[in-house]
Amino acid sequence: MEAREHTKANLELLQERLNSGRMRSARIMVNSLHPSEVARLLESLPLKDRAVLWEIVNTEIEGDVLVELAEEVRDGLIEGMATEDLIAAADGMEVDDLADLLADLPETVTQEVLQSLDKQDSERLKQVLAYDEESAGGLMNVDIVTVRPDVTLEVVTRYLRAVGEITDGTDSIFVVSRDNSYIGSLFLSRLVTRDPDEMVANVMSTDVMPIPAHTPSTQVVWEFENRDLLSAPVVDDDFRVLGRITVDDVVDVIRDEAEHSLMSAAGLDEEDDMFAPVVKSATRRALWLGVNLATAFLAAAVVDLFQTTLDKIVLLAVLMPVVPSMGGVAGSQSLTIITRAIALGQINRANASGILRKEVLVGVLNGCGWAIVVAFFTYLWFGDWRIGGIIGAAMIINLIIAAAAGFSIPLILRRMRVDPALAGGVVLTTVTDVVGYMAFLGLGAIFLL
Repeated sequence: MEAREHTKANLELLQERLNSGRMRSARIMVNSLHPSEVARLLESLPLKDRAVLWEIVNTEIEGDVLVELAEEVRDGLIEGMATEDLIAAADGMEVDDLADLLADLPETVTQEVLQSLDKQDSERLKQVLAYDEESAGGLMNVDIVTVRPDVTLEVVTRYLRAVGEITDGTDSIFVVSRDNSYIGSLFLSRLVTRDPDEMVANVMSTDVMPIPAHTPSTQVVWEFENRDLLSAPVVDDDFRVLGRITVDDVVDVIRDEAEHSLMSAAGLDEEDDMFAPVVKSATRRALWLGVNLATAFLAAAVVDLFQTTLDKIVLLAVLMPVVPSMGGVAGSQSLTIITRAIALGQINRANASGILRKEVLVGVLNGCGWAIVVAFFTYLWFGDWRIGGIIGAAMIINLIIAAAAGFSIPLILRRMRVDPALAGGVVLTTVTDVVGYMAFLGLGAIFLL
């Protein structure tokens, strides 16, 4: 909350300075902020003010700011930058951050950036680019320090002094064999507290297991969360150390996943620019509006099948929205739980049937409980126990189906390689609306006509 308020205060202060033409003051303020804070300010400004702000950002931090920006905002700024400016922005960046930036640069600029690097950095960068950006290899930082197990801590200390600096966030040094295969980790806390004459092999930890380079980023998050890691080595198929992943890289993945889940629920992309042109935004959102419209017509078609019933018993039209609404809420609860479980890798063939049974029983229990409540109040409202019984029975049916659908839809979509967070809500709404209307109006037609 404090960070959000700080960003809001900075935004208001910056806009006030830009509007009043106090550019020197605005420049000093902006360039005193962390690159991530500058990125948030850029994303929060309309296109015209964004262009002005970008002009006053120091070249030294432009690359770091670009990496922190949402993809669409970053693309917009890159389009307006000259090739030499892009090369200057890339100069001095960490290899893993530079790899993220190069993915959005034109091919010609990418080649020039690669040529501008020294041989060592160029090879490191190509190593990171060889892996998918959503894998451990794509997340890793290849700027690491390794030592052998057959040296003393004093030798390691002298070596670090000779190196002069180590990467920020380093909590351990990796211990490797002569062929660079991972053996263990030497924590800096042990390095400075143990006897300098002790051998690395006697002090190192073998508890920190390496992460294969092709491991998906979601699995990397799971490893850090469940093993309480601050950093972890990344290895290739031959167990040779390639680089390191630190907890700040994992936090970025968690944030991206959270934004993805939130935006996908509305059929949007987390990388969308909220200040994008109207036509562009409208076109992007039109697809899922069209899908929703099609499903709405499907539900309307079901209602139309019972037009005769509604003409004769108008009271059913008054109560009709209740059943699909309750089913939608119940189904969304199951859908959310299962989608999260899929993301965490908690569902497999062994436990799937048990989870389904549990969700259906929850639907039965809630369906029966709320059916009694709704039936009672419906009887008090209309004085007809038959209508109360019909809406109660329809609610039980729909909540059971909703629970089963909330469980099965994410699994089916995943098998079809469709993101459950993106399409699950639309499919579930269709199911609960169609079943809800069919059950309520169908029972009404059977027992009231």
